[in-house]
This record gives sequence, C-alpha cells and structure tokens, in this order.
Amino acid sequence: MSPGILGKKIGMTQMFRPDGQAVPVTLLKTGPCMVVQRKTPTTDGYDAVQLGLLEFVKPQRINKPSTGHLKKAGVEGAKFLREFTLRPGDDDFKAGDQVLVEQFKPKDKVDVIGVSKGRGFAGVVKRHHFRGGEGSHGSMFHRAPGSIGASSYPSRVVPGMRMGGQMGNGRVTVRNLEVVEVDVEDNVLVVKGAVPGPNGGYVLVRRSKR
Repeated sequence: MSPGILGKKIGMTQMFRPDGQAVPVTLLKTGPCMVVQRKTPTTDGYDAVQLGLLEFVKPQRINKPSTGHLKKAGVEGAKFLREFTLRPGDDDFKAGDQVLVEQFKPKDKVDVIGVSKGRGFAGVVKRHHFRGGEGSHGSMFHRAPGSIGASSYPSRVVPGMRMGGQMGNGRVTVRNLEVVEVDVEDNVLVVKGAVPGPNGGYVLVRRSKR
C-alpha cells in the first residue's frame, strides 16, 4: 500500500449518487508515479519514499543535478518530485517501483495538498474579512484596518497583527476528502469537495492521517 501519490488538478464537476444526491467533486489526474529514491533511517535519518510524477517534459526543462538524480533511479520525464513519510503498514518500496492510482478505492479518506491561487497584494477587508467602516457621512474609514497597537505601551506593532499583504500562493492542506470514484484506465481520482490551486496545478494526495 502506497502512502500517497502525485498528480494534477483537472477541475470540478458534480456526480449523482444512486439515491439521486448531487455531490460536488474534483477530478485529479494522479500518476503514474515512480519511486526515485528510498530514504532509510540508516542513511538519511528517517523513513520516507520520494516519488516522481511521470509526464511529458522536454529534457531541457529539467536541470543537470535533477537529471543525474533521476538517471540513477532509471526514471525519465519527472519534473515534480515530492516525499512521503512511510508509516507502519506501508509497502517497502525501492527505486524504480511504480505507484498507480489503483492503490486507492472508493470511500477511502485522503488529504490533498496544493498551492492556493495567488491573489497578489490584498487589503484587510479582502484578506482577513474585516468589516470596514461606514460608507457615508464623511467617515474616512471605509476599508481601513483601525488600531494596530497602543501608542504609549508597547509603542510598536505586535508581531502577527492582521494587516494588508500577500494573499494566497501558499501551501494548503484539505483533510479527510472522500474518494468517490477511481478510473484506473485514465489514472483519474475523483474526490468529494474542493481542492486548493488552479486547474493544472500540482497536488499531493496522501492517505488521511486522522
């Protein structure tokens, strides 16, 4: 049993259960993946497996160190590499082994990890859902953050204060998504609910930890 698999987000749609209930789902193109490196407590200090997503990639798109790393494992065309920690009950993989979507079954629970869409610089109303001030009567406080600290003590802005800044473009984990369907022929995993990132963005699908 594999601890997880790598893939790309295709997009969202809906499916209907036998009782007629409509379920929002996300389609993920997962695998085929190959084991690029097996990390052990003896050599690396921890137990993990490094997977590479096999896809069409021009050789010049992969730098020389990565090309040599892949060649050592006999893998070609893997630009997206990620590690999965091995837990008791997981298979003992070795470099060159394949990981396919058929290892997942409907009703399995998975965590999906991706990079959220970047929204650029955003103010406190959009970024932190501040209410803002009155929109009329000369308030001059429409979308401002309000007080960001006392003047006499501590006479500085406390770290962690919610303010305007970069929004999105960060690693997001969505936990305990249900696997609705597995398409072995097309390597497609159908999960219930939304997944972070844009269509075509890379994702990690791991077996749920909780």
